[in-house]
Amino acid sequence: MSTDSITLTGLRITAHHGVFDFERENGQEFVIDVTVWLDFRAAASGDDLARTIHYGELAVEVADAVRRDPVDLIETLAERIADVVLAHDAAERVLVTVHKPQAPIEIPFADVSVQIERTRAERSRA
Repeated sequence: MSTDSITLTGLRITAHHGVFDFERENGQEFVIDVTVWLDFRAAASGDDLARTIHYGELAVEVADAVRRDPVDLIETLAERIADVVLAHDAAERVLVTVHKPQAPIEIPFADVSVQIERTRAERSRA
């Protein structure tokens, strides 16, 4: 597996996920971090964008995935994002962190997040 990676950090997307009605109605900001591992050698040797993943397009795809179809759990949202990233032929592995900084928690906190790591091989078996 490659050690080359592209990282998107701190994508801020307003969406309507959550267990509670007010979360679905009002929406809130989610912060997304994505690291995708792929092999840069072919892209770098030919200076060819088509042989890598366009990080600008990836950011839009991730944002679109976050905005669509509200779900209860940020765990579900993380899986959705991983699927979007692994749909790219070049992607071998992905690490997704979904932060919910406005989560309905009574105790003062800085952040709450979930993190998953998935591989193309796992996706192929599923």
